[in-house]
Amino acid sequence: MRFGWVGCHAEGLSALEALLAARTPITGAITLHSELAAQRSGAVDYAPVCTRYGIPLARVGSINEPDGLAALRTLDADVVFVIGWSQILRPAALRLARTGMIGAHASLLPQLRGSAPINWALIRGERQTGNSLIWLADDVDQGAIIDQTAFCITPYDTCASLYERVAASNREMLLRLVPRLLAGERPGRLQPAGDEPLLPRRRPADGRIDWGQPARAIYDFIRALTRPYPGAFSWLAGRRWTIWHAAHLPGENGAALRATPGEVLGPMVSPVEATCGQMVACGAGAVVLLELQAEDGTVLRGRELSDQPWTGKRWGDERETS
Repeated sequence: MRFGWVGCHAEGLSALEALLAARTPITGAITLHSELAAQRSGAVDYAPVCTRYGIPLARVGSINEPDGLAALRTLDADVVFVIGWSQILRPAALRLARTGMIGAHASLLPQLRGSAPINWALIRGERQTGNSLIWLADDVDQGAIIDQTAFCITPYDTCASLYERVAASNREMLLRLVPRLLAGERPGRLQPAGDEPLLPRRRPADGRIDWGQPARAIYDFIRALTRPYPGAFSWLAGRRWTIWHAAHLPGENGAALRATPGEVLGPMVSPVEATCGQMVACGAGAVVLLELQAEDGTVLRGRELSDQPWTGKRWGDERETS
C-alpha cells in the first residue's frame, strides 16, 4: 500500500514525522507555495522533514486546480492523508486516491463542522472539544468517522495550546490507524446526523472586540484569536491595538458595573512583571489587558503597559478617539 500526504499547518507536521520515522510507505507530500503559506495562520515549512526522510515535496496553489491535481496523480497513492489543510477537496481531487483520502477535523464530529473549529470552540465558551479522523467525502466534514480523541478546554487554554493537543492526537490516531490500513482494513462508521449549520470562515476583520459583551466572553474571544492567529483588536484614542493576552476578573466587579464598556479603569500593578496591565470595563465585569501590539509593531506588556496614562480613556471603534 502506498500513502501520500497533503498539509501545511503545524497540526500535521509531527504526525507526518512520526509516520516517516515508523517507515510508513509515504511516496511524497504536497504543501502550499511559500508565499501562500505565509498568509495562513499556523502554517509551517514541511520541507525540512521531507528532506530528512528523502520524500519529494510538491508546492501548489490549489489542490483542486491543475497543479494540485497533477501533484496528487504523481503521489500514485492508495490512501492520501490530508492533515492541516484548509482547502476543501473537490470530487476530482478526491478520486485521485485508490482507496480514499483521510482527513482530520479539530472537533468531536458531528459537532462544530466547518471552519476554525478550535477558535469557535473557545469563542463559544465550550468546555470540551476534540479531534476526529475521517474519510473525506463530497460533503464537508461528513465522511465516516475512523477515530476520535476528546480533550477538555481549561480556563488557561488558548488556540495555540489546543492545537498542540490536536497535533498530538493526529499523531496518535494515525499511528494506530496505519497498521490497520496495511492489514487491508478500511475502518469507519457513519456519522450521526447533526443539525448545526457549518461554522463560517473567520477573517482577520472578525477579530474586533465588542466591549459590551461580558468579561468572560471577551476573555474567551482574546484567547481564541491569539498567536498564531491574527489576534483580537480594538482602538484606543484613534490607535489600533492587537490584544494578545488578557486576564479575566471573576464576578461582577463593582467599579466596572458603574463604568462604560471599554473604559480603562486603571493600571494593574504587581512586583510580578507578567501580571501588570490595564483593567478595562466590559458589559459585565472587567478584564485586565496583559499584552498589546500597535500597528507599527510597538509591544506593551508588564510595567511598560501598566504605566500608560490611560485611566478614563475608552476602547472602542476607530471613530472613537476619546
